[in-house]
Amino acid sequence: MNFTPTELGASIIFAIAVIHTFCTGYFETLASKSPRHAGLWHLLGEVEIVFGFWAAVLAIYICFVDDLSTAKHYLNTRNYTEPLFVFAIMIVAGSKPILQAATQILYGFSRVIQLVLRTKKAPTLYFLTLFITPLLGSLITEPAAMTLAAFLLRDLVYRHQCSKALLFGTLGVLFVNISIGGTLTNFAAPPVLMVATAWEWSSAFMFAHFGLESIIAIFINAFAITLLFHKQLIAPETGDHTAQIPLTVILIHLLFLFGVVYFAHDPVIFMWLLLFFIGYTTAYPKFQSRLILKEALLVGFFLAGLVVLGALQSWWLQPILENMSPTAVFYGSMALTAITDNAALTYLGSLVTGTSAEFKLALVGGAVAGGGLTVIANAPNPAGIAILRNYFPNAAVSASLLLLAALPPTIVTILVYRLM
Repeated sequence: MNFTPTELGASIIFAIAVIHTFCTGYFETLASKSPRHAGLWHLLGEVEIVFGFWAAVLAIYICFVDDLSTAKHYLNTRNYTEPLFVFAIMIVAGSKPILQAATQILYGFSRVIQLVLRTKKAPTLYFLTLFITPLLGSLITEPAAMTLAAFLLRDLVYRHQCSKALLFGTLGVLFVNISIGGTLTNFAAPPVLMVATAWEWSSAFMFAHFGLESIIAIFINAFAITLLFHKQLIAPETGDHTAQIPLTVILIHLLFLFGVVYFAHDPVIFMWLLLFFIGYTTAYPKFQSRLILKEALLVGFFLAGLVVLGALQSWWLQPILENMSPTAVFYGSMALTAITDNAALTYLGSLVTGTSAEFKLALVGGAVAGGGLTVIANAPNPAGIAILRNYFPNAAVSASLLLLAALPPTIVTILVYRLM
């Protein structure tokens, strides 16, 4: 492998950043033991801070190895569309009218299922949230689906006293199902988006090769965890809050949501829509709740850091992919996804020339199958962490426990993808 000192240093810094994500809980513990420097330890314990922090270290490193102009050129030539889009879609999708509309839709499905199958309310809502919402990701994009699902699960599960197994088990299934739930179309999942144009994959192609398999895997994962934890689930308080919000307000919010999704590749337009949306909610605060600006900003910071760090990893990633068979590519990309963003991985794979159709399908299949194993595996994962983190012990999500929780639904996905 040929590499420059900058690339080697970037990979070492990237490895440290990955290790850091597994140590956020340790920094939170330090914060409680060392009040004098608690602010610093809390900062380092924020998982959303990790990659942005180490991206800054990389920029300083490039300044020393090369010069300031090189560092500035490198930072200015990165593509930050995805971090900006996730920032925008989180704010819009997390608004009160959107969340209440989604809640009422799920409640409607729930009432039908309860009447037909004689099921209880809480398990039914829990199952639908983990089954229907990830599939919506193929229409409204995975980051929007993650935001909606995380808020719904917050009210259904995380605000109640529940076991650590339920906390992490739910998060693991959520991450895996969201990762594969966007594969029914060619524009909603970041790892698919990176290759769709280069490989001429249409939405019809995606549904034909991943659609049915993804639906089955999502259903099995959602049903299995519902069956496992149904006794711990508590029905949320009932109350027709949506009736207080005029239909016109809900429709305006939906127009903003679909506008941001439609112009997902045009940051100038969707950021303008976001600013317009913030202005609208400020002008009509009666039907609004606090916008999740801070949470969305932290997630955008995380993903922008990943963009900066990930761009210099091709010197070792691409040779690995080039020497793999389709079967090895599936499992290799799934494993590599755990330590690097799956969109970056599929993008590098798209640069490999002369690959077969089986290679391409295996690369994307493995990348989305492993999208729930770590916080950094799939771009929407930090959005879920930002919304739910405060409900975990010490307000920190253990990377090792998340990995363990995501393994069973990941194995289910592997079996469905490989056997069907």
